[in-house]
Amino acid sequence: QVHLVESGGGLVQAGGSLRLSCAASGTFVRTNAMDWYRQAPGKQRELVATITYTRIPVYADSVKGRFIISRDNAKNTVYLQMNSLKPEDTAVYYCCTRQFGVDTWGQGTQVTVSS
Repeated sequence: QVHLVESGGGLVQAGGSLRLSCAASGTFVRTNAMDWYRQAPGKQRELVATITYTRIPVYADSVKGRFIISRDNAKNTVYLQMNSLKPEDTAVYYCCTRQFGVDTWGQGTQVTVSS
């Protein structure tokens, strides 16, 4: 089965930037779309961005123009460049992929944005 590991989270001031990475290992279908989700305390997990194998991105309205999703297919890695961070971006960020009809999630990486 595929395993996903996120990294790059941390504490940042409002207006700052972070770059998250998600590395896939194991049995991974490289042509799958890759997603970034986030979950803030007390809130439901929400889709932040998704990117196809051919690098077509789609963003949630809340992050459009600030976040950039990208992928390196040779490295089986998806990235989320987060710019102009706001306190409301504070959440645990997860990457996800669907293959064989099953969603696989990483363990999450914490992003905390201070005002």
